[in-house]
Amino acid sequence: MEHGLVDFHIHSHFSCDGDFSPEELAIMARDNGFRAIAIADHDTVSAYPEALEIGRHYGLEIIPSIEVTTVYDGREFHLQLPFVNWQSEAVHYLINMMEHSRLEESRTRVAKLKELGINLEWEEVWQACQGIPPLGVKIAQVLLNKPESQEHPLLEKYFEANEQVQAPYLFYQDYFAEGGLAYIPKKHVSLEEVLALAPKTGGVPVLSHPGAYFQRTTREDLARLREIGLQGLEVFTSYHTPEETVHYLALAQEFNLVVTAGSDFHGKIKPKVKFGQIRDGNYDMVLRLKERMNQ
Repeated sequence: MEHGLVDFHIHSHFSCDGDFSPEELAIMARDNGFRAIAIADHDTVSAYPEALEIGRHYGLEIIPSIEVTTVYDGREFHLQLPFVNWQSEAVHYLINMMEHSRLEESRTRVAKLKELGINLEWEEVWQACQGIPPLGVKIAQVLLNKPESQEHPLLEKYFEANEQVQAPYLFYQDYFAEGGLAYIPKKHVSLEEVLALAPKTGGVPVLSHPGAYFQRTTREDLARLREIGLQGLEVFTSYHTPEETVHYLALAQEFNLVVTAGSDFHGKIKPKVKFGQIRDGNYDMVLRLKERMNQ
């Protein structure tokens, strides 16, 4: 087995909800003993080519990647494409589609919150995201960072001492998840379409955090996705309990999916996820994914 720690799922400040620059991430990776990391930002490859040069400067392999927000069977699924050709037409086609759908989704979410009597202006969200279409958790963070939100009767629960760390995610589940008070149906690109396009991107399709509460990936899902091009499964992740890790490891082996590891590190929006906390990734995973390129 090839040695060296690897994390395939790290977000930079080019994600709407990430805090750190590629250089800061490279320094953290070096200091934590990592051989390689993949910066897999949400629906963008803006970290590249800068991140690749930074990696070389710090003696760290940075694997170009992206995390695409998709829809499958009415649920939101996140798909990583490690080794993506960040200059390819196929990738930029996907990015353009996602920018349009996420912008429409986020504007509609803010409008629905206002209808419910929650004071949040689109301009506040757009400014906080510096022109990057925000995901729902980022909208929640912007709202809960407003001092006056602490006094709003609908928002008091998110400021209780035992809730504050996970407050943006709790708000997301209450308001933006299916059945939530400001829920809108997903209109993102389908997971099937992204898997069909994956060979043209150069990336190897790996399903992020299958046990995440918004994905709830089943054995039947994986059987179908494997048939249409899925090559890897993020088994070791901050989203999974030990029992879920065992469960998805068995499914990855059953369907001949390359097992990967990723922390899903963002920064302060996920305060419980520390850089380097997932240490199950090894360089053998990199080699196995490379074997699957263009399959």
